[in-house]
Parts: sequence; C-alpha cells; structure tokens
Amino acid sequence: MRAGVEAAVDTMGCHMAQREETDPRAKRLTTLVSLMLSSQTKDEVVDAAVKKLRQALGGSITLQALLEADKSTISEAICKVGFWPKKTGYIMETVRSLRDDFDGDVPKTAKELCSLKGVGPKMAYLCLNAAWNIYDGIGVDVHVHRITNRLKWHTPPTKTPEATRMNLQSWLPKEFWGDINPMLVGFGQAICYPVNPRCDRCTLRDSGLCPSAMQVVGPTKRKPAKKIMASSDGVGLSQVAIELDPEVDKPLIQASSS
Repeated sequence: MRAGVEAAVDTMGCHMAQREETDPRAKRLTTLVSLMLSSQTKDEVVDAAVKKLRQALGGSITLQALLEADKSTISEAICKVGFWPKKTGYIMETVRSLRDDFDGDVPKTAKELCSLKGVGPKMAYLCLNAAWNIYDGIGVDVHVHRITNRLKWHTPPTKTPEATRMNLQSWLPKEFWGDINPMLVGFGQAICYPVNPRCDRCTLRDSGLCPSAMQVVGPTKRKPAKKIMASSDGVGLSQVAIELDPEVDKPLIQASSS
C-alpha cells in the first residue's frame, strides 16, 4: 500500500538532502544538517531551507563553508524552520565539534552523533542510515510512535518515542530497521493523520490489521453554523453578524451593515 503512495519524505526526506552534493563528506554533512533542521518542521520546509543554505554558502554545504559563514548567513537561510535561532547555534557548534573532534567528518556511531549539540537518538540513527548505510537502531519520530501504537504493536502502549524505539528493536528483525521509518513516516504524512486519519484510503482497515481503524468514514453532516448578532449605537456600525464554525467554534463569516 505504501509503495503506491508518494509522500513528502520520499522526495524531501533527509536521505534526499545530499543529492545535490558530490563530495562524500559534504553528502554526509548535508544529511546531518537536514536532520538537525527537521525537528518540529515539515519536510517541505526543511528541503527549502537546505536549498537556501546551499545557495548562501556558494553552492555546496561543506564543513569549511559553514565554519567560515557568519551567524546571520546561516540564520537567514534557515529562518523558516521551527526554532531556527537555536538551530543556528546548534549548527555552528556542531561544525566546530566535527572539525575539532571528528576529523572534519560526520561520526559513525550513535553515541558520537548524540554528543553533538541538537542531535538526539532519532536523528542519530537516521543519519547513520542515510549517511553511512549503518543500521544500528531505528529512527522513531512522532509518526512511527503514533502509528505503531495505533496498530497495537506495544504492550503496554509506549509513552515516548524512545520507549517505542526500544520495544521495536527488541523484536523487529534488523533487516527492516532501515525501512520502517520512511515507510511509516510517509504513511503518517499521507494517510494516517494525527487527527481524522484517512481510514477510507487504508487497506489495513478492510483487512482487519488495524485495531484502531475508524469504521465510519467519509464526509459527515455538518451542524448549522451558530449566528451571533450584536448591535451598537456607535457611528458607522449598527449591526454585526458572526457565524461560528460548529466544529471549532471559530468565526466563518463576518458581515456588517451600517
């Protein structure tokens, strides 16, 4: 099912960030930078930020180019991603650490990667996968955490992504560790949304493989909007009509007459 659904992670995930680079070290560094930018940020925004950063650095994301770049150059390039001021500092500190502690290259172990500022287990394992083809752990983000719990793969349900990772690694064959993240991330981006999942497009519902599947799908009949009338004796305004969306209780239409 997933093979027939193209999601943002397929064309703009961390494994694709390096495609514009030719030097192997630049490829690995770009993968790491992309992951550092990805926290609480959509793949589309990260992809655009990586492209803008590459352009700002003269056409390639290299260690030397980042070391020579001033703070404003980096921050202006990545300012659309979430928490960009912190991430600017993380990138600058990380490239100095790569230069001083890792011979100018991305490290090859999760422990070393997690020693870098702003890098956690999820980023570390995804970086090892995409940069080094090393599969020592599973990268678990919010999609993998949410979906595996919806599928009841954890008993009891896991409360954190790290607990999800540990449980998955305890039983999932290692040959699948590299595939599960992009498979489930794309599934979460395109079908299994956090709110109102598209169960009507999911074959797991009909096959009985998803215990959390919603059996009633499709458009629901909306309640009539509530209308609130307000009057005023002030100059230029005699009446205001505001319709409230019954689903979220927010204004839909505002009309006035004077």
